[in-house]
Amino acid sequence: MLTYQDFEKVKDREKERADFIEKLIREHEESAEVTTARAADEYDAQRNVTINQYARVIYTVKGRPVKDFTAANNKIASNFFHTFNVRRCNYSLGNGVEFSDEQTKKKLGLQFDTRLKQAARCALIHGRAFMFWNLDRVHVFRVTEFAPMLDEYTGKVRAGVRYWQLEADKPLNITLYEEDGYTQLRKGKGKELEEIEKKAPYKRTTAKAPAEAEPMVIAEENYPALPIVMLWGSEQHQSTLVGMRGAIDAFDLIRSGFADDLQDCAQVYWILENYNGMNDTELAKFRDRLKLMHIATADTGDGGKVSAHTQEIPHEARTKFLSEIRAGMYEDFGLMDLRTLSAAATNDHIEAGYQTQDDMADDFEYQIIEAVQQLLALQGIEDTPEFKRGKVSNRKELVEILVMEAGLVDLPDELLLKLFPNFTPEQVAEARAEAVEEQARRKTRTQTREDEKNEGEGGDA
Repeated sequence: MLTYQDFEKVKDREKERADFIEKLIREHEESAEVTTARAADEYDAQRNVTINQYARVIYTVKGRPVKDFTAANNKIASNFFHTFNVRRCNYSLGNGVEFSDEQTKKKLGLQFDTRLKQAARCALIHGRAFMFWNLDRVHVFRVTEFAPMLDEYTGKVRAGVRYWQLEADKPLNITLYEEDGYTQLRKGKGKELEEIEKKAPYKRTTAKAPAEAEPMVIAEENYPALPIVMLWGSEQHQSTLVGMRGAIDAFDLIRSGFADDLQDCAQVYWILENYNGMNDTELAKFRDRLKLMHIATADTGDGGKVSAHTQEIPHEARTKFLSEIRAGMYEDFGLMDLRTLSAAATNDHIEAGYQTQDDMADDFEYQIIEAVQQLLALQGIEDTPEFKRGKVSNRKELVEILVMEAGLVDLPDELLLKLFPNFTPEQVAEARAEAVEEQARRKTRTQTREDEKNEGEGGDA
């Protein structure tokens, strides 16, 4: 592992620095972290690696495995990995973040919530992500494109290299980020790594006189630390694919295997009578011809006979096991399965069901808080992000509470949100409007009954 201290030894010698950067990228690409991250990207795109590589094999009479070209090979990939990570990310960041000082959010730019959410999802999928603060906005670097150089003593990112290229035969573009500025480099095919733009500071102030064509740099400045912050996805510092991949693969293989059985009736077997003269190879060819052509010839003069026998394809056991795998994945990932909620569930029941998900969110949000505070420190700001978790709630129950407790309807939105933290401002506003309408309807019905009663008593008199 190459560190910042290793880089310091060679950064002032151009040839050695170039060799160091190439070695850093090469080692980063070959690391277990990047290998896992690339596999995680495939699962996130619903291109589950194991099921896409799976193929049925049969063995020849000599024991050599060959692909069974007659067998169905369905590849049904589930979307659990993408769904789970989106839900965990949206649960904490779907409504953005707030700060105690309103000016803090404005200083972070209009796109901050979007970029933070993007970085958080990358951190979940890959294990960590990097946020680069550039003047007035955040840029997100993925593990598969950024090789950090960590300090051997503090573990913080002190420098790093971002790299990318369109195709293998196209130039490799590299940006070297250091505490005192960034440098642009490029490596063409069959060429040495070369510097194409000298080191520049992160902040520049320019001015342009009316008579001059180009703006003039009047001030240059850097941040108090490297403006790249590392965001971990969890306390484990690893991709959410770790531990989850086996369950996803088992689910996909069982479901795809069941589809294969239904398609080519793998449970059908053939009985050949008076065909004892055929060896194993000839029997295999005979079977393949039956499966492909659905035609067989039998010498009835010698008592030859071909008969098919079938077994009922096991369904109940597979369905039950799939349900158990699915439930286990929800439990291990710490998400509440919305299918388990009944229509009559109260907010207390829903809140209890969210307990595990809240515990996992606490761990995730701790990582986000630490990273965001480092971003704020670059601007000399001290503040802490606050989260509004997106939960499913029984709005009908809230309406009933507001109707029964008439005084609650007149409370400000801020107080109602504190009393009912599971609801969004929009849900509270809608519930308040429904409660006001329901109170008016009830008042009208009560008044009508009183009027009818009074008229009846007057008539009797």
